[in-house]
Amino acid sequence: MEAATHTPLTREEIAGVEFDWFATDPSGFVAQFLAAGDDTVPAAALASEELLEATHVWLDTRPETEDTSAPAGGFDEHLCAPQRRGAFVYDHVPGEAGVYRLVAAPRTPIVLDALPAHLQAYLGTLRLPVAFGAARLFIGPDGTARNLTD
Repeated sequence: MEAATHTPLTREEIAGVEFDWFATDPSGFVAQFLAAGDDTVPAAALASEELLEATHVWLDTRPETEDTSAPAGGFDEHLCAPQRRGAFVYDHVPGEAGVYRLVAAPRTPIVLDALPAHLQAYLGTLRLPVAFGAARLFIGPDGTARNLTD
């Protein structure tokens, strides 16, 4: 069997462009983060363009299991496809490096164990020390994370 190829991404490549990445929390729940041009993402999220794409494909091809939790007709509604498939959705807060706001929370979250083994290994390197569902999170380039309170 041939070894998988992993093309790392650079911060320069993702700065100023839409870049979505994934992580898990201590419960094994999965979230999709919409960086919206902010390059302050964990280094582990940049490790493999191929595994990142495979995670997108896996999530995007799951059946929708619930209705959108964001208000209908609002801006956030179009960001909720991952939530309808069981993932938390966080969007970058403009002008605040590393800060994300919760867009949508699934009623029945998918867990890391539901993914294929190679994606479990990849997302295992992206386990953040915060519980998903918090309204605002700070996530640093070294993978540190904390809940933010207003």
